[in-house]
Amino acid sequence: MRTFRDRIRHALLFELIGLALFIPAGAYLFGLPAAKLGVIGVVSATVATLWNFVYNIGFDHAMQRFVGHTSKTLGHRILHTLLFEGGLLLVLLPPIAWYLGIGLVQAFLMDLAFVVFYVVYAFVFNLAYDRIFPVPARLPVRLAPGAV
Repeated sequence: MRTFRDRIRHALLFELIGLALFIPAGAYLFGLPAAKLGVIGVVSATVATLWNFVYNIGFDHAMQRFVGHTSKTLGHRILHTLLFEGGLLLVLLPPIAWYLGIGLVQAFLMDLAFVVFYVVYAFVFNLAYDRIFPVPARLPVRLAPGAV
């Protein structure tokens, strides 16, 4: 499993790179001031960073318990990403609608575009992160002679 320090690096890199892509792209696509999207982005990134940290620990523990390891197949990565984004959507949708002065349906439609971006981004980021910063292999436990 990943170390505490590695999880912090993962969360911070994910959010910083995501914001650098999200703010200018969102401002262009939705015709909103970059400052408004910056506020939404920073608040969302803060919430997402906390959610990312907690969620990834929980997901790894669930994998360890149910499949005996934390190596993710393509299916695991897809499930991981969809569950993460779904949980984040439920938390962020009402504040975004309120801040922009729009209805929940309009905010949901706007957020769908953000979710599509972040689902693709999360998949690519996590795949790259795991290749750049692989989880160290665990050494087998050696028992003393005669131990059971």
